[in-house]
Amino acid sequence: MLHKIAIVGGCGHIGLPLGIVLAENKFKTFLYDIDEASVNTVNDSILPHMEEEGEERLKEVIKSKYLLATISPKVLSDCDIVILTIGTPVDEHLNPRTADVFKVIDAILPYIKADQVLIFRSTLFPGTMSLINDYLKTKKCNASLAFCPERIVQGKGLIELVEVPQIISGFDEKSLSVCRQIFGTISKQKPVTLLPLEAELAKLFCNAWRYINFAISNQFFQISEKAGANFFKIYEAVKKDYPRMNDFARAGFASGPCLFKDTMQLSAYSQNTFFLGHSAMLINEGMPSFAIDLLKNRMGGSITGKKIAILGMAFKANNDDVRDSLAFKLRKMLEFFGAEVICHDPYVKHQEKFDFKFVDLPTALKADAAIIGAPHKDYKKVKVPKDFILIDIWGMFNSVS
Repeated sequence: MLHKIAIVGGCGHIGLPLGIVLAENKFKTFLYDIDEASVNTVNDSILPHMEEEGEERLKEVIKSKYLLATISPKVLSDCDIVILTIGTPVDEHLNPRTADVFKVIDAILPYIKADQVLIFRSTLFPGTMSLINDYLKTKKCNASLAFCPERIVQGKGLIELVEVPQIISGFDEKSLSVCRQIFGTISKQKPVTLLPLEAELAKLFCNAWRYINFAISNQFFQISEKAGANFFKIYEAVKKDYPRMNDFARAGFASGPCLFKDTMQLSAYSQNTFFLGHSAMLINEGMPSFAIDLLKNRMGGSITGKKIAILGMAFKANNDDVRDSLAFKLRKMLEFFGAEVICHDPYVKHQEKFDFKFVDLPTALKADAAIIGAPHKDYKKVKVPKDFILIDIWGMFNSVS
């Protein structure tokens, strides 16, 4: 039984839920992170970001001493397994920046031993694991190498790590055996084994599929609006007791740190022949503009000088994560058209650090109009005045016009 595991980037959205679940299963787990504030927060049994069921479960594993966060990379040398939660970011041209991955590898190599297993988590550009394997050989590093992509929904990692089958891949039998042991222990489901390239593609396929699914609904939403029809009534009608429409997504902003990025990575890997992904990008990224067009139509064609509120700045409902939220793009576009923009979000933390104005909900509802940026459950309780202009692209009130 392997007992000591270190997670690089351990206090982040991927590393922390995994660390908690590992610790709950009696793996001695160290969360290595360069963010000292997050490390201190975790060691104080406080979640640095929202995670369902996270608060109590974090307290228990910190109390049990099976989980410890640290800023010292030396802890990596003391562990049997090192899990890296770094992924491949994209640059301003939407091309993968694999050099960033190798910078992290170089930083931790002095602490890696030959008998360890390195497990890469998160998203990697297809073929990166093979490059890493070759690179480690040139550095005379004989650690075993594996890739086990995460597929958790942000905010529900503690639940889905247990419920969802884990995909594993490796370059030798030792790495595969270790991955089967770890993920077979923490999950109720038997791990699914792929080759490393297949595992890399599998992760991108999952996120690109979801992104395209949202784009289909957003395109249908736009068609319905232009026709003067209510998309959400159609949506409910075609899904009712009709199993072939179970995967039909609701309309809304398709944003966050993964779906768009991974779709563009798949496009780059296919040498820009992934036309379906590009079409989905144009539709989803165009939703803020479409919402503003709806607003202009309701306000006589112009929003110059009008006070517009955005309700919800997180990228998804009932969450505090603002990474790559399209509500931020919406805010900038509203300002470009001359509107005064105020924002409200009951979940986003440290609002004083943003370079724009957050207000309370009563103040937001006194604006000339509002657009729902994230469909937080809190807004469902709002009694919208009959004459108040509210653009609801999510269908929270089953009407947008």
